[in-house]
Amino acid sequence: MPAFFHFSDIAVAAILSYLTGVLGVTLCYHRVLTHRSVRLRKPLEYLFAIFGTLALQGDPIRWVAIHRKHHAHADDEGDPHNIRLGFRWAHIDWLYRQNLDMPSDEEIARYAPDLYADPFYRALQHLGLPLQLALAGALFFLGGWAWVVWGVFVRLVIAYHSTWLVNSAAHMLGYRTYRTTDCSTNCWWVALLSFGEGWHNNHHAFPFSARHGLRWFEIDMTWWHVELLALLRLADRVRIPSRLMRQKLAYASVRPFAGTADYSSGGA
Repeated sequence: MPAFFHFSDIAVAAILSYLTGVLGVTLCYHRVLTHRSVRLRKPLEYLFAIFGTLALQGDPIRWVAIHRKHHAHADDEGDPHNIRLGFRWAHIDWLYRQNLDMPSDEEIARYAPDLYADPFYRALQHLGLPLQLALAGALFFLGGWAWVVWGVFVRLVIAYHSTWLVNSAAHMLGYRTYRTTDCSTNCWWVALLSFGEGWHNNHHAFPFSARHGLRWFEIDMTWWHVELLALLRLADRVRIPSRLMRQKLAYASVRPFAGTADYSSGGA
């Protein structure tokens, strides 16, 4: 409907997608909190964590625990979104169908003890919905229902699928530069959609790395943020693999993906 399609509506969705998806989930949840590949100044870390909570992908403790369990059992028994159970399972089914590999409350505390020890992150476990409702209320006050539709619902759909494609397409399509025991791939179009997360074979080879795009043509926009924040002295302890580390894991030549997963439309 024309009433829900103005440039201001798209701008609101784009700005909030950037704040919640890029700064919140990709940079803070993933590279800062899960893998500790870079350290942000604490007030900035907390601010970005609030942005991530507004992405409605779970609170930081739960998100980090799930992702750490994924790395511990990547594409094997125990992985919450194992690609070997099918594309649809890894993309979305793992979230709402019976999933015995989802971490229990005890596992969440075990996989994310660093966050669980922080009262701020324990508080965010209960603030996801209130924060989202507060955002929706502010959007309605400033721009009416159109801003609510674009700033909440459209934004969330786009962010969800951008994130899920890393779990599905980036474990199925693309090429492999490094030897890993999982099915992770480097998928250029997923990397563009997810601000660098699609260089997933690189990431699984070096989970600690703040930089995922390791070759000159692998555009990693989140890494540009890390460089800028480090330049501004808002970030430090930036970790990337050495040339020797990369040489040890690299194939003699780049390989197209040739995994053995059963990519059926269903899931287990």
